[in-house]
Amino acid sequence: MGFLDVVVPPDFIAEETSSDVMIPEGGTAKLSCRARGQPRPRIMWRREDGSDIVIRFSNGSKSKIAVYEDEILTLNKISRSDMGAYLCIASNGVPPSVSKRMVVKVHFHPVIQVPNQLVGAPLGTDVTLECYVESSPRSINYWVRDSNDMVISSSKYEVTTTVLSSFESRMTMVVRAITDHDLGGYKCIAKNSLGEVDGSIRLYGITRNVINNSSPSNKGDDFPTPIEGPDNQFGSAERSDDEDEAVTDMFENITQNYNRSLYDSTPNSVQQNVSNKIKKIMSNSETSVNQSSNLKIKSTLQILVSLVFYITRY
Repeated sequence: MGFLDVVVPPDFIAEETSSDVMIPEGGTAKLSCRARGQPRPRIMWRREDGSDIVIRFSNGSKSKIAVYEDEILTLNKISRSDMGAYLCIASNGVPPSVSKRMVVKVHFHPVIQVPNQLVGAPLGTDVTLECYVESSPRSINYWVRDSNDMVISSSKYEVTTTVLSSFESRMTMVVRAITDHDLGGYKCIAKNSLGEVDGSIRLYGITRNVINNSSPSNKGDDFPTPIEGPDNQFGSAERSDDEDEAVTDMFENITQNYNRSLYDSTPNSVQQNVSNKIKKIMSNSETSVNQSSNLKIKSTLQILVSLVFYITRY
């Protein structure tokens, strides 16, 4: 005699299955998911957005897993990052499997982050002020001047709020063609049922001259400005007429003596004779030229001596 094995697909037990929950940040959320069927259904949990489920233990440690298997999912010390939709999936090998979506909402008072608390812009230009807000439930966001006057969207001010996630948003305010009247303090304010918070921004003007002077140009500004020292630090670079005449006489004297000695001496004695004559001429000429020109003449004569040595040797 045969046996009849009856199978039943899974079905959730409504009174034993959780729905959406709201938990204050730092609290504990317990999600229950029970199903009937034959054979007994297997229960699995996943996050709808594909991120990991964070399981926190009493000893302070935590574990991140993609799939959690149990009828009860406990989220201890819940944080805003745990916020979102969770899927409970029941399956027993008999199609179809069933799933239930539960949304976990974590409530906390607003938090504001201000990227730039001091903003500068040239007068006459547009400038954007921004704040980032985290809040749950979602907050009411607005801007005020330091005089507590609320800023309303207009042709002068463009106020917008952009939703970034279930609990994050970006507040921006564009101030067009800023004038002296627009300079000063502004506040971005976020308010929900749990509290209120504000962030401060100060707007100041920048003169265009400062911008032009601080920006690089194409006129050689990459090179440092030369440092000028006192005049005549190393003597004048030009000789007077008297100095030119003295130098000319010295060269003529050297040439005449060199030609005369060249025919009467050996190569070695020519060098010695020319050197001796140059020393004599230099000692006699010190009264005709100043110290600065004398240094230049000495350098020239040293070159001439080397030339004479080269000619007589080779």
